[in-house]
Amino acid sequence: MFKRPQFDELKSRLSEPKDKIQTVSGPRQVGKSTMVKQVLQEIDIPYLSVSADNVPKTDTFWISEMWATARARMKAANAQEFLLVIDEVHKLDNWSEAVKKEWDDDVRNDINMKVVILGSSRLLLKDGLTESLAGRYELIRMPHWSYNEMREAFAMDLDQYVYFGGYPGGAKYINDERRWRRYIKDSIIAPAIERDILTTKTIYKPILMRQLFDLGCMYSGKELSLNKMLGQLQDAGNVTTLAGYLNTLGEGRLLCGLQKYAQDEARKYNSVPKLMVYNTALLTAQTSTTFHKTFTMPALWGRWVESAVGAYLLNQADEYDYKLYYWRENNDEVDFVIEYSGQHIAIEVKSGRRGANEGLKTFTNKFHPQQSFVVGTDGVPIEEFLTWNLGNLFESKPI
Repeated sequence: MFKRPQFDELKSRLSEPKDKIQTVSGPRQVGKSTMVKQVLQEIDIPYLSVSADNVPKTDTFWISEMWATARARMKAANAQEFLLVIDEVHKLDNWSEAVKKEWDDDVRNDINMKVVILGSSRLLLKDGLTESLAGRYELIRMPHWSYNEMREAFAMDLDQYVYFGGYPGGAKYINDERRWRRYIKDSIIAPAIERDILTTKTIYKPILMRQLFDLGCMYSGKELSLNKMLGQLQDAGNVTTLAGYLNTLGEGRLLCGLQKYAQDEARKYNSVPKLMVYNTALLTAQTSTTFHKTFTMPALWGRWVESAVGAYLLNQADEYDYKLYYWRENNDEVDFVIEYSGQHIAIEVKSGRRGANEGLKTFTNKFHPQQSFVVGTDGVPIEEFLTWNLGNLFESKPI
């Protein structure tokens, strides 16, 4: 069975002396539970693996019961160490307080209980970790699947990856686009918004949130002001509400609005956002086109290619802790600008969809980036770029 890179990371950490709670974080349907199960099959530590999926959300005491069960099994086996894995932990109210109490009790009583927690809602995990478990956890980030992974695991070629994206559960349906779309909408998009986001944040206008998501996916790769978005949405709202919802969708690793690069921070955050999906499957699922039609129309295909490059940059941003922007001045534009530790890198994506663009040259003369290059036509091949380790681009690599 295919193993994601996070498999080795978690396995290695569990082989170390107990130190921190290991937290597996990432968007829905990227293989978090599968990866943990693979690790459990290969380690020698006795373990208890449970899920809070069907536990009433108010039953926070369930965590204490599972912890007590793990302690009892550890004692009965006279084990030197034991592992407790709790899946979907975020679904319980005040889960982080309960985990903190049990973890601190073990530390105080010298009980060598290692712990892994994971869940499908990155937002709920984030809130609980920062509020209650600060200093007690380490994150293992699981982004959307890369081109390399989908190619190795499912023999997906570059064009299929650009169009169908990186959800492993949908790979077997790509020859039946109608079925594939239903899977993406019913098994990924609907629960990600209705179960993860709407149960995490106070969303006063859930219909507006869903409309924003649908519109944003269809406009991936394009700049669209919040006022223009409001004009295309049926439910009433305001710019402030829309900005907040777009930020929440970004935290959920679904859709974000890239800000325009500027040396003035205020100008960055007041700019027109460039919409970008974290996985091109989300763009494709919201359209009525087909793979053949999209691929054979250069202008249309160019937007999918740009979104695929943007999605790769966004997912790598979590790993390498950089910020991603776009840049435009009059008719000059640069598709992506990476900023890290005072360094910035300019990237222009070309797939034959537009003519000469002086944006990269203008940006280089104005901001003097460490690097600037083209991905696609007359530049770095897209297939090659989607396999790069982007950390190597920086003079001082992120730790």
